[in-house]
Amino acid sequence: MIYMGSNFSEILSEFLELKHLTKTEFAKRIGVKPSQVSEWIKGKAKPAYDMLRRMSLAFNVSADYFLGLKDGF
Repeated sequence: MIYMGSNFSEILSEFLELKHLTKTEFAKRIGVKPSQVSEWIKGKAKPAYDMLRRMSLAFNVSADYFLGLKDGF
């Protein structure tokens, strides 16, 4: 279980697991390459504001969840 304050890569990894999504499925839904999602999961990169917004809208999840400011989505 991810708690507030967790880093983005942990939050995204858990989200994919909870939603039973592959990196490829997630990437298609938000319009990026699966390699970009891999970079986020590895902690090598973080999404820009517009990408975070797309993620929130595509999955009907608060941006606060992806930012680690809110426990549930």
